[in-house]
Amino acid sequence: MNNRNYISEQLGVLYHPTSALVFYQSQSADRSVYVEHFDMDGDGMPVNAHPLTEREAQALAKALMTEKQKQTAFLKSEGILPANILHIMPSPDRGAVLWYTKPQERTLHFIESLEIADGKAHMPAMIWQATRNSLRVFAIAGNRRPTEKTALCHAPLLNIYEDGRVCMGSVSISIKNSASLEEFTGAWEDYFFNSYFSHLIGKNSPVKGCCISLWKDLIASGRPFPAEVLKKNSRTLKSLLP
Repeated sequence: MNNRNYISEQLGVLYHPTSALVFYQSQSADRSVYVEHFDMDGDGMPVNAHPLTEREAQALAKALMTEKQKQTAFLKSEGILPANILHIMPSPDRGAVLWYTKPQERTLHFIESLEIADGKAHMPAMIWQATRNSLRVFAIAGNRRPTEKTALCHAPLLNIYEDGRVCMGSVSISIKNSASLEEFTGAWEDYFFNSYFSHLIGKNSPVKGCCISLWKDLIASGRPFPAEVLKKNSRTLKSLLP
């Protein structure tokens, strides 16, 4: 067995060397530096040595700058901060965003056994809190921008725990570490609404009455979401702030 090939297969993607830079430094007082660029042949051996050209140096600098920018771009806004953003923690490792959406009409999807037809329905105003790997959602009454004192309600949908955590099931979450603020919030809203709602979590209905009957009616009738069915969860928006 070729151990090199075996290890490569276990690691997955195999990367082949294409070029190399060798830095030479003089022993004189000025310690001047000279750089040679090498191409690599099919066996990974350096060939075609030549001084690093200005064009090659510019291409290298651009590539390095691009990677640096990606590392610092996470959760940065593409322009003026969107009005629906409530709080941002732009850490590359523990970044999180808190935002809200006004009442809106969205297409919802349900598993077949629930006997709820997929279709458009009116949603209440919602509070969203997300990291790169997790999402929590809540509902609020009215359509004004929330404050720290705004009472939170249970999100009136399936697949949601009582603390607001969303069970995404088999949905593949892939948030880039270079995602802008707008890309981040838009991606999570798309993941949520493009998933299939399948089951209630916990013993209690997230709304006053039957949640399944509610969505059957809202999709069939097209009427606005009835705020009176929202159930408060004894928390306010302030409890979501760090």
